Amino acid sequence: MVPSRFPAKITLTRLLARWHRSLWSLLFLLVMALFGCATHSETQLPQKGAFEPPYFGVNLSGAEFNTQALPGRYDFDYTYPDVQDVDYFMGKGMTIFRLPFRWERIQHETFDELNQQQLQHIDRLVRHITAKGALVILDPHNFARYYGNVIGEKDLPISAFADLWTKLARHYKNNPNVLFGLMNEPSGMSSELWLEDANAAIAAIRATGANNLILVPGNGFSGASSWFGSWYGTPNAEVLLSIEDPLDHYIIEVHQYLDANSSGTSTTCVEAERLQRFTDWLKTHNKKAFLGEFGAADTPECRQALAKMLDHINANQAVWLGWTWWSAGPWWGSYPFSLQPSNGKDRPQMRLLEHYMQQAKSPSSIQGDQQ
Repeated sequence: MVPSRFPAKITLTRLLARWHRSLWSLLFLLVMALFGCATHSETQLPQKGAFEPPYFGVNLSGAEFNTQALPGRYDFDYTYPDVQDVDYFMGKGMTIFRLPFRWERIQHETFDELNQQQLQHIDRLVRHITAKGALVILDPHNFARYYGNVIGEKDLPISAFADLWTKLARHYKNNPNVLFGLMNEPSGMSSELWLEDANAAIAAIRATGANNLILVPGNGFSGASSWFGSWYGTPNAEVLLSIEDPLDHYIIEVHQYLDANSSGTSTTCVEAERLQRFTDWLKTHNKKAFLGEFGAADTPECRQALAKMLDHINANQAVWLGWTWWSAGPWWGSYPFSLQPSNGKDRPQMRLLEHYMQQAKSPSSIQGDQQ
């Protein structure tokens, strides 16, 4: 989510060396040659539990709130959702949860050990979600920054980002239902630098022996509708063709809102095709994607625009793994995109989402080659 995306949201502020990455890539390629590994077109999904793709769910917010207070005080400056929130959304048919948190809270200083209190909160949710067969996406919600410094610039070496993912991967690598979302909405940097950051983190993850699915976002807030744009630098459509994963076990994460500038800062919606060109890019380059954030207010024009986008995803399940709505969590209050039930009642958008989740599971909805 773009910083200051909505007044009701608590405000968000904005390694390995190349030869080392190449060495790990060579080692993994040798292992793949000896023992076999799925190609990217045959992305292996988590095997534990009963749920199968497509995966639909919600962001569970709270741990990323209040970036003026870092690391901050738990349940005062920020919070974590309850397991009861998970149960409610699973009862609606959701099977994947994106968990935003702040890098500064889970690692108070770069290269430190992970903060045990934060791990306990995350572990509580991860255990509850994955024990039920659902998936959880770890989401460092930092916009490619740490205390305001950009990853790979002079005050924040890429090795610090790789270290974060080394430690997270070691902790969660034995749970295949944990997906690694490298970073929320990188921005304010060159696309080439973000690629270097991402490849370093991927190399660090694989060096631990983790084969969890990795979600790789693009630069410029990772918007699907701006995938070919140049306002943020070299288009993601060009740069992200050079992602390096020795296991080739990653997908692209994009975000897409439905207001005029696709920022999610308005309750108005414009019915315009936002995903088609990106979907075509996925098919052309044999890649898959996940819609990590999207949301809209409950208005007639927004319902219409939302329905059109969900129709598109349901019709292209061959390249879309699923989505997570932005957002839910106990501290949203009257935020118009919130999916958190209010006084025990469903939010209006839930009915529409339930319809499309049910539709997606019917055989007639699977039209992966639709243009």
